[in-house]
Amino acid sequence: MDSTIFSGTPALVFALIFAFSLILLLAKFYQRCPSNKILVVYGRVGGHQTVRCYHGGGTIVWPLIQGHSFLDLTPRTIHIPLRGALSHQNIRINVPSTFTVALGLTQDVMNNAAIRLLDLDHKEIESMATEIIIGQLRLTVASLRIEEINQDREMFLEAIKKNIEPELHKIGLTLLNVNITDITDESEYIDSIGKKASATAVNQAKVDVAEQEKQGDIGKSLAERDRRISVASYNAEAVKGENDSKAQVALTNANLAEKEAEATKRSQIAAQNAEAEIQRARALAQTELLEAEQIVPQEIKKKKIQLEAEAEAQSKAIIARGEAEALLAMRQAEAEGIQKLLDAKANGYRQLVEACGNDAKSASTMLLIEKLEDIVKLQVEAIKNIKIDKITVWDSGSGEAGKGSSTSNFISQFVKSLPALHDIAASAGLELPQYLGQVNSVAPEKNSTL
Repeated sequence: MDSTIFSGTPALVFALIFAFSLILLLAKFYQRCPSNKILVVYGRVGGHQTVRCYHGGGTIVWPLIQGHSFLDLTPRTIHIPLRGALSHQNIRINVPSTFTVALGLTQDVMNNAAIRLLDLDHKEIESMATEIIIGQLRLTVASLRIEEINQDREMFLEAIKKNIEPELHKIGLTLLNVNITDITDESEYIDSIGKKASATAVNQAKVDVAEQEKQGDIGKSLAERDRRISVASYNAEAVKGENDSKAQVALTNANLAEKEAEATKRSQIAAQNAEAEIQRARALAQTELLEAEQIVPQEIKKKKIQLEAEAEAQSKAIIARGEAEALLAMRQAEAEGIQKLLDAKANGYRQLVEACGNDAKSASTMLLIEKLEDIVKLQVEAIKNIKIDKITVWDSGSGEAGKGSSTSNFISQFVKSLPALHDIAASAGLELPQYLGQVNSVAPEKNSTL
């Protein structure tokens, strides 16, 4: 086992040495960028770029195919003693100024600096920047009037930055600050403007002094007048105040007396109202007690009677409705029975007429013959209750020849007084068949014979 461990030790040591050497080599190739510099890597940097710039951090610079350098970010102050610049009014002026520039930190500006300023020293960079600044400063002065340049310095500085800074970006610089010391001109136009402004200010000051003195005299007079008026007014107000005070005292006393009377009145009214409220409360309590003891039970009893009456009325209505429905059903049943009876009779009569050879007269005669016995019974019932106690016939036997005696005639007439069968049939409008005999028509005094 020990020999195996020792046999693997040289390979492990070699691997460690190789890794350490590789780390040292990469550390040597790794370039860090300070905060006050720009790291410029040139050579084969990938893509279509010829240079790559870094501000802060670092990167590996591969030997043989890449190189690196640094650009200083320290600001540079450039003095521009501009003289004889032609203004918009064709007046030459002197604009001594100081510009502070430095390398830009945006990617495009850093790339421009790496391309155009990498191998230049400070003097060469300042000279290039000076030429750009002087040219753009003359252009700015030519676009402005002297009044605008001299009076509105902020606008003038904005115009300078607007014209100069884009041109500085093209070589990798940016403008940090602009300071205009003094502006003069060869024709002393600016001095004339200053003198005019000074004279105007002096004259305006004199006018202001005179105005103030006038205002002072007027103010003094007005103050004296106001003093007198105020004194008189204050005296009058004092007298008026005294009178008002006396009147106020009297009014206060009157108001006090009125309020005391009003308070007494309110107190009495309040007492009366309280007593009235007590009486009303007592009456209300008695009313509620009476209502609870008498009215409420009566109302309950009345309600109970009303409910019982309504229930009874509903019960009677239900019973009457049931009886009506039963009566209606019974009448409908009777009507149906009668209708069926009539239908049966009609059917019987139709069959009877058909049996009589469709002779309605013969059919009615057959019906009457069936009821003839009942008709005779009714005729008998009509005369059977006639009571005849005694019949006395006085007959002298002296009747006419061939006409019978009086007695026989009486009996014959008495028998004739009974309705005959044919007469009964005739009264019903029927004619009996021949096998039942015939009735001959005779004179009224003749007898009928069968």
